[in-house]
Amino acid sequence: MGLQRQNLKMSIDDYLNFEMSSEVKHEFIDGEIIAMTGASANHNRIVGNVFAKFYNHLQSSPCEVFMNDMKLKLLNEYRYPDLMAVCDNNFTDDNYAVEKPIIIVEVLSKSTRREDTTRKLLSYLNIPTLQEYVLIEQDLVSVMIMRKSNHWTPAYYYLENEVYFESIDFSIKVEDIYFRVENDDMKVFLPN
Repeated sequence: MGLQRQNLKMSIDDYLNFEMSSEVKHEFIDGEIIAMTGASANHNRIVGNVFAKFYNHLQSSPCEVFMNDMKLKLLNEYRYPDLMAVCDNNFTDDNYAVEKPIIIVEVLSKSTRREDTTRKLLSYLNIPTLQEYVLIEQDLVSVMIMRKSNHWTPAYYYLENEVYFESIDFSIKVEDIYFRVENDDMKVFLPN
């Protein structure tokens, strides 16, 4: 999902009130609100594929997975990760945000890559409960996972690999993450 700077400054309370009545989602970063723009079909396919697999896996556990409409509350920020899982129903008072995810997944695009790999990365890695940060490319086949248990060192996965999500004890084939995704890597990988 893309970002569009608004150059509006407001307090957290004003942001939360504004966001409840807004037709467009906004992230809140140190008093600045940033409009979230639409996402591509490939972006939606990847998020949907991973959500479906996580959801089915977590059905009989105390954990649950949320897609990009649930806010993540950080110190001076509210973000909308593409996907996150929580295990203790730690909703904020308004029930529209969580604070303690164990895994966060972001799908990269040209408009979000810089933010997802810099500012968000730094913010997310400081969440005490976070165990994994996952970055999935949409224009090529590449999945990167940074794990707390591995000192946040990146691990990369490609076609014909299986990705193990340690935080939820679950594996997915890379091909399943990219089911129906249309990019050059998938065109070469799939038979005609």
